[in-house]
Amino acid sequence: MPSIETYRKQAKLLVRWHRDRNYSIGEKLRLLERYRHLTDVDALDMAMPLTLAQEIVAVEAGFRDWAALKAGSDVSMPPLRADASGPMLAGAVPILFVRDVAAAAAFYESKLGFHMDFLHGKPPFYASLSRDSACLHLRFVHQTNFTELAAGESSLILATIEVANVKALFEEFEARGVECPQRLVRQPWGGLDFHVRDPDGNVISFVEFRRPSA
Repeated sequence: MPSIETYRKQAKLLVRWHRDRNYSIGEKLRLLERYRHLTDVDALDMAMPLTLAQEIVAVEAGFRDWAALKAGSDVSMPPLRADASGPMLAGAVPILFVRDVAAAAAFYESKLGFHMDFLHGKPPFYASLSRDSACLHLRFVHQTNFTELAAGESSLILATIEVANVKALFEEFEARGVECPQRLVRQPWGGLDFHVRDPDGNVISFVEFRRPSA
């Protein structure tokens, strides 16, 4: 678990993003129930005190508020690096290329159970969707290149999402009529996964890893 100092740095970064008018702050602010209705512009127009940024960081980490995060954090945990001020990777967000951002977002919402974090542009040219801790971004392109790329590939995976109880997720998607070019397969390396193809040809692998026994 990250140290409390790491969370403090994340909160300060949110304040800086807001000051620099980074539209990504809207996605973060909408994690709080009372701000779900705000647009990206609304988020930039309101104040962003450090206490609010800390609340956002806490909720994103799975806590009720900043006080709960502090109580649950292991403040004595040593830094992951010898240089605590050095870079630390927090995660990755795949960006999928689509020809119609609004239509693609609707697919991920209605078929895959994701919810909209933000839809940007008029007409929309960028979007963020998430489900639990998984997040995907969608970016408009005039034409995808999957036809040429996939010509010599049996399965061109654009994103991999780790799942707890992947069988239940597969059954959920199957009931919704989601196209699955690969059904559940136990891979030689231990993972159990299936693939989903979206309307633009993006293939996503949903996988449950086999954890080593204690």
